[in-house]
Amino acid sequence: MKKKLQVLSISLALASVTSILHAEGNASAPANAHSLPHVGNIIAGKQKSESCTSCHGDSGNSMVATFPKLAQQHSSYLAKQLHAFKDGSRTDAMMSAMALPLTDEDIIDISAYYAAQKISENALPVLDDDDDNEKPTDKKATIQTIIAQGSNLYRNGDLKSEVSACIACHGPFGEGNKPASFPALKSQHADYLIKALTDFKSGARSNNPENVMHMIAKKMTDEEIKAVSYRISMMK
Repeated sequence: MKKKLQVLSISLALASVTSILHAEGNASAPANAHSLPHVGNIIAGKQKSESCTSCHGDSGNSMVATFPKLAQQHSSYLAKQLHAFKDGSRTDAMMSAMALPLTDEDIIDISAYYAAQKISENALPVLDDDDDNEKPTDKKATIQTIIAQGSNLYRNGDLKSEVSACIACHGPFGEGNKPASFPALKSQHADYLIKALTDFKSGARSNNPENVMHMIAKKMTDEEIKAVSYRISMMK
């Protein structure tokens, strides 16, 4: 009798787990199924993301440093940005055109797929060609100095210039904040981060809540933007 009860308990537990997994993985399941959020269908998301691979790579790890990596990014943040491109609150000719035909279900599925991928690590940044007055060993030392400056800015900010510490919203390891839809930054391309911060600084990009990033970036020097971008690109 005791053995039969154990078998029955295990069967019920497995049935419960199966139901939960079905609700999480099935894009057609209602949002309130089993009181779980609609987190999208990863398999469907991979198929729907095929048109994204030319810029963002097969698994969301772009090969071109000016195109952002999407792998391991929070699905809530990705969905938010796709909706912003679709409704025009964030502008980019290519991305706006790509996002326009997407349904809400498409956005959820694509975001779920990229969130499930692993982000690739970056090689140590290389100084620009105009720094050819330095030897290779000097350049490497200079890079480390820049990264150290970026690390200090990321963790502590700059009280004198009133630049807030990045760690407050993006976490000690660049992992972001999923509930608040603050993006993960770790291992992102330095060139893309520099562009993003520069766009926030100029006001070219302003779709974040209360324009917080503009208020921070506008106080940053180009040197600080470069330094913190280099540091974040090295986070793992």
